[in-house]
Amino acid sequence: MEDVAYVGSGRSIDIELGGQEVITIDLDNLDPNPEDVLDLLKEGQCRVSVWTKLAGEYWRRGYLAAAERIAHSAIECGSASSTYLQHYMQMERPASSPPIYALLANIQIAHAQKAPKLVLSEAREDKLTNVRPKEEYYREAAQYLNTGERAAAEGGEGVGGTLAFLTRGIQQLATRSMDDAMRSFEGVLAEKPTNVVALLGKLNPRCIPDPRIGIGLCLWAMDYKSKAKAAWQRSLEVNPTDWPAQLLLGLESINASKTENLSEKDRAQAFLAGTKFVEKAFNANQKSAAAANALCELFLRKGSYKRALKLAERTIQFADTLTLLTEGNLRAARVLHAEGFLKEATKYYTTATDGQPKHILGAIGMAQMQIQNDEIAAAIHTLDLLLQPPNPQRSVEAMVMLASLRAHPPLEQDDSRTSNGHVPQHTASYINDDLDMHVEIARLWQEESLDRTTKALKEALRLSEANEQIDPRLLNNMGALQHMEGNLAEARALYEESLTKAAGLGPDVGEGMSTSMLYNLARVYEDGGDIAMAKEAYDKLLARHPEYVDAKVRQAQMLADLNQSNEAHDLLKQAMASQNNNLNLRAFYTYFLIQSNLPKPAKDFVFATLKDHDKHDVYSLCAAGWIQYHQSRESRDPSPKGLEERRRGFQRSAEFYDKALLLDPLCAFAAQGLAIVTAEDALGSFGGGPATSGGDDPQKRMRNARDALDIFAKIRESLNDGSVYLNMGHCYYARDEFDRAIESYETASVRFYSGHNVSVLLCLCRTWYAKASKDQSFVAMSTALKYAQKALHLQPSDKAILYNIAMVQQKSAELLFGLSPSKRTLKDLEWAILQAGHAQRLFASLAADSASVVPYSRDIADQRRKYGESMLRRGDEHLATQKEFEAEAQAKLVAARLRRQMERDKLEAIEQEKIEEHRRQAEKLAEERRKAREQAQEWTREVQMESDEERERKSKRAAKKVKVEGESGDEGAEPKKKKRSGGKLKKAIDQDIDNEQLFSDDEVDNKPAKKRVPKKRVVRDDDDQDAVGGPRKKQYKSKEIISDTDDEDMS
Repeated sequence: MEDVAYVGSGRSIDIELGGQEVITIDLDNLDPNPEDVLDLLKEGQCRVSVWTKLAGEYWRRGYLAAAERIAHSAIECGSASSTYLQHYMQMERPASSPPIYALLANIQIAHAQKAPKLVLSEAREDKLTNVRPKEEYYREAAQYLNTGERAAAEGGEGVGGTLAFLTRGIQQLATRSMDDAMRSFEGVLAEKPTNVVALLGKLNPRCIPDPRIGIGLCLWAMDYKSKAKAAWQRSLEVNPTDWPAQLLLGLESINASKTENLSEKDRAQAFLAGTKFVEKAFNANQKSAAAANALCELFLRKGSYKRALKLAERTIQFADTLTLLTEGNLRAARVLHAEGFLKEATKYYTTATDGQPKHILGAIGMAQMQIQNDEIAAAIHTLDLLLQPPNPQRSVEAMVMLASLRAHPPLEQDDSRTSNGHVPQHTASYINDDLDMHVEIARLWQEESLDRTTKALKEALRLSEANEQIDPRLLNNMGALQHMEGNLAEARALYEESLTKAAGLGPDVGEGMSTSMLYNLARVYEDGGDIAMAKEAYDKLLARHPEYVDAKVRQAQMLADLNQSNEAHDLLKQAMASQNNNLNLRAFYTYFLIQSNLPKPAKDFVFATLKDHDKHDVYSLCAAGWIQYHQSRESRDPSPKGLEERRRGFQRSAEFYDKALLLDPLCAFAAQGLAIVTAEDALGSFGGGPATSGGDDPQKRMRNARDALDIFAKIRESLNDGSVYLNMGHCYYARDEFDRAIESYETASVRFYSGHNVSVLLCLCRTWYAKASKDQSFVAMSTALKYAQKALHLQPSDKAILYNIAMVQQKSAELLFGLSPSKRTLKDLEWAILQAGHAQRLFASLAADSASVVPYSRDIADQRRKYGESMLRRGDEHLATQKEFEAEAQAKLVAARLRRQMERDKLEAIEQEKIEEHRRQAEKLAEERRKAREQAQEWTREVQMESDEERERKSKRAAKKVKVEGESGDEGAEPKKKKRSGGKLKKAIDQDIDNEQLFSDDEVDNKPAKKRVPKKRVVRDDDDQDAVGGPRKKQYKSKEIISDTDDEDMS
């Protein structure tokens, strides 16, 4: 029977059954159950096109399983074993079966779009059961395509074909084989350039939704944000249920809510709108990894960790890109991190960083996990990989974190900064406003630059004040810096303010802070000399916290400074009873015993610390080295056994110092101890070994002192302590450079000990004593006595100081007795004899001391007393000699003064005579000058009178001349301008003598003769000789009109 299929003009298909009955299937009202349709298709033996048409309609309506069943039934029907069907399939199968396989391949691709990429076997919230991953569907699609190609090859059509190429291209797009997909689509377009499916496949892998989605993504990538938003909005208008457009618009609104130039209200509205879009997109397609990822971030911010973890796991399982997979792993890790599941969080962080090693959040989160696991080196390596080439990432947060790790390897994790793997929302432009950043910078600089530390803390304090949440710890740290700089008033104000702020935080938080702040305030009171306030603060602190041993230690130190050693000792014993294992407390107790001149208890205590508590305690090792050295140096046993014990003590001291340096190579105190051993050659001849020749020992000691000075100079650069200058003074003293030794001792005493260190004062006494003995200077000896008396004032019960005072006093008298009368004074001698008498009483008292142990030899004290008696017997003689000498010196001085006065008087008389002679000469010269001045004035008056007379005669002559010209002038004659003569008078006279006649001969003949009248003129001194020839004659021509002199001058 032939298969006849009719497709009506409407939405229906006609199927003919046996040539007698036609069944019409309405495509708009398909039954979800395809059983009846399958029976009709099988009974009607329909063509493949009818099978694919119906399967496609079922697929379009969402009945994918029904469509797949129809396609499988078509293949099964084609495989029927009936003869007729075999004959039919021999004619139809090769040509018609490939479309069925193509349809099945597309159905598998459609299944894959809704299938997870992978299935998490250990999912906590989003557990998937009875589902197949995408790869299985893609693999079946490829198998169907290959089967279709084989069927086409068997039918003689070849492997190609438009449908096959398009299906293959879609399958390659789904499996991310972009190059292969491009070639498939280009193969179709080569034959049919207008094929829409191929064109969309080349432009955008997501070709099934609206192309405006892809256009908007391109515009967004080109930074045309508004145009991209318009494209997505238009896509949503065309397809209101299209979830990609809703998701993209939601993300755009959330990003817009971060814009700073928007108001707070607009930002809130934008964020709310974005949230709604994302929720709609996820509800439209709950298997979308992109929508699940965006919604997960929203729930993560809200703190809904359970829902956030479910969405993160959904993102991981359905992600089809590496970026989405990484984001899903990161968000799952952050949720687990926040909930405290660090092991699982580390697993997700590792997966994220393996996929994208340069992902900033992934690297930071991984580093946080490594820090939590005390893998500091691994955390540094992770951040180094992020920040270093190739492709270094610019992340301020990562750089800050790496800097903190490198600066403080045992960094404690700060949950407030790194909770749930999320760094604060700061960009590089806002990093300067990060308070914790400035605190960290201050911590980094605190060992190198107090100025930079102060600057960073001030900036942190400014930010804290701007937030109106001032951290009392910042004020306390600022006060500590001011305290270290010596600005006690500023430090006190900051401590008090920090205490006030801490009190406002409540008892739970503020009490812990106020403890150290109150201690610091007490310290600044103590350093400022306000002992009463310091004691009150310490008492208040101990009332709150009796176990606070640091306060007891400071109280003990204050009592020790007041020479109340017993009370200080009791306080320290109380502290030791409560915290016997506190190494700092044991170190201070060791120091107290040494300063209290209790060497044996100090030795026992420090050896107990090394034996029972910590054999590697550097402070105890250095203290043991010092005690061993001091004990060996003070040993005076001359026996071979004593010398051997002395050498062994020096060796043990060097061993203690050497061990301390092995544990801490930068320990300046241990280095200083070894330098002292070198300076005093404690391991050589001075340590009890065989002595060399007498000339070599001083030279060797000088060389050792020079070497030790070099070491001390280097130690001084790293250790700002008075002991360094004290030891340098010892070296200078060993080299007999007493002035430089005194300078070093004075520096140590004034700068570091405020003149209250007994050992330094005794060293100054010793050096001035040696200088006085060398220079035979009574002034230096008096200075030595002054320092010894200061030391006695600080330690009144020290008998060794009394012995030294007696020795200096006796030596002062001995020194003056040995000087000639010209180098001493009676006043000094009397004072020295008086002090020597006091020394006698001291020696007698010291020699008679009944104590079992004294720091001196009683025999030597008694010998010094006897020597003083014999020396003082000569005191009267020296006094008489000195008085006689000073009387003679005084008489000589008086006589010398008289002679000097006589000579001075004589010189004054001679000088007075010279002054008188000069006065007379000056008076004579003044009289001569007066006379000369008067004569000059007389001459000046005479010359003035002659000048006045001459001017008068000249004016009269000029008037007469004018009159004569007016009377004798020729009225008919034309007036002739008179030429004025200029220049000097001498020149005018010469011209009159040599000049030619002013008138012609005729005029002379016609003119009557006139008697010439001699004229007078005033001449100057230099013209006397020219005027000897007598007066000149001059003729005048009369004028018709007499002109004014001024007019002539003007003409």
